Amino acid sequence: LLDNLWPTAIESLAGFVIGNLAGFLLAVVFVHSRRLQAMYFPVVLFFNTIPVLALSPIIILIFGLGMTPKIVIAAVICFFPTLVNMIRGLDSPSTNEHELFRVLSGTPWEVFWRLRLPRSLPMLFSSLRIASATAVIGAIVGEWIGSEKGLGALIIKATFNYQSDRLYAAIVLSSSLSIALFAVVVFIERRLIRY
Repeated sequence: LLDNLWPTAIESLAGFVIGNLAGFLLAVVFVHSRRLQAMYFPVVLFFNTIPVLALSPIIILIFGLGMTPKIVIAAVICFFPTLVNMIRGLDSPSTNEHELFRVLSGTPWEVFWRLRLPRSLPMLFSSLRIASATAVIGAIVGEWIGSEKGLGALIIKATFNYQSDRLYAAIVLSSSLSIALFAVVVFIERRLIRY
């Protein structure tokens, strides 16, 4: 069980970081360029409507059978909620707050770091809490499609071999991994957001 836990944990954590970082960075680009948001947000929305089970074989065909496709699948699942929440969070400051920064000669950089980013942190951490569970699900789904190691592969093997004890143990471990990742996000949120 522990041999299969580590690949899933690595894939989940890497997908979590990559997906959320990509969502955050694209949200910053979209907020600062409404034209790019109008052009590319529908494309992102379209890709989000494709079921993960349908997208997984395509990703595995592109990236092979190693850890990379599982990380990509986990990242894809984490990406969209973070993007949507960050766009909304970065747009949350009121007109009066923006006007105050303009009167005080605040640069766009200062407006971002001192106004937009602090106001968006609660929404960012809401999406990170969601992503903490979905990253593990994404890694496991990727392992179902094509993998010899990981909790997803173990779940498939245990199901086909009628090993119910191993199946339940793998499910409990995957749930525990999601809960641990969720707890880390909540811990960081409580330390970072004190207002």
